[in-house]
Amino acid sequence: MGCAVICSLFSVAVFAAAEPELIPFWEPSSEQSGASVDHSAWQTLLNAYIKTHPSGVNRFDYAGLKAATHSLANLNSYLAALQSVDPRELARAEQKAYWINFYNALTVKVVVDAYPVESIKEIHESWIPRAGPWGDVHAKVAGQDLTLDNIEHGILRPIWQDARIHYGVNCASIGCPNLTNTAFTASNTEALLDAAARDYINHVRGVDVLDEDFMVISSIYTWFVVDFGDSEEGVIAHLMKYAKPELAAQLENFNGTIDYEYDWALNQP
Repeated sequence: MGCAVICSLFSVAVFAAAEPELIPFWEPSSEQSGASVDHSAWQTLLNAYIKTHPSGVNRFDYAGLKAATHSLANLNSYLAALQSVDPRELARAEQKAYWINFYNALTVKVVVDAYPVESIKEIHESWIPRAGPWGDVHAKVAGQDLTLDNIEHGILRPIWQDARIHYGVNCASIGCPNLTNTAFTASNTEALLDAAARDYINHVRGVDVLDEDFMVISSIYTWFVVDFGDSEEGVIAHLMKYAKPELAAQLENFNGTIDYEYDWALNQP
């Protein structure tokens, strides 16, 4: 717990400026478009390298992927295919799946390329220690350089204004919502995000009510509080929406102190 607390405290400062700010270039969509993006290569990789764990936290076998030349080539080919698409020519539902899968696949590549590491925060081009890779350029789409921050905070959050985005994008850490073992598509995204929200909120790394006076919840609810009602009351209302009955009752009656924690250890087996 001590390490998680220390990492959490440092991370609050790093993530304090991560507000949603639309990049106008990416706002257009084509609702009449019948085009779809093939995410089957990503599904194959998820099938092979996500490992379920008794803790309830999915693990990703980065070492196994790095050692598998064919699979690594498939990941690179999938990312190249995504970068050849102009997502502005897709319908909104198709875009949402595209960007979430892109973020997650790109995160896996960033970690695999740097592996072995103990935390994604060790990977960075910045001079700031443990700054993480989110502000570094890792892709180019429609002629535009892209960072992971661009995808999450400049595209996904401001365009969809959907708090569940935080349960869909994965930052390769134990404290993060699970990397889902199903690739997002236009037809399954809403159901997957609902399931991911329920899974995380009903796991102790999401919400842990110790008693009626004290609970520990994930730092995502303070880093991105603007997306969760912009207050502790708003956060609790969001949590209750997805909580199982016992947890929902605890939250409804809670009137104590909230602490925030996050474990940045890599989500490896």
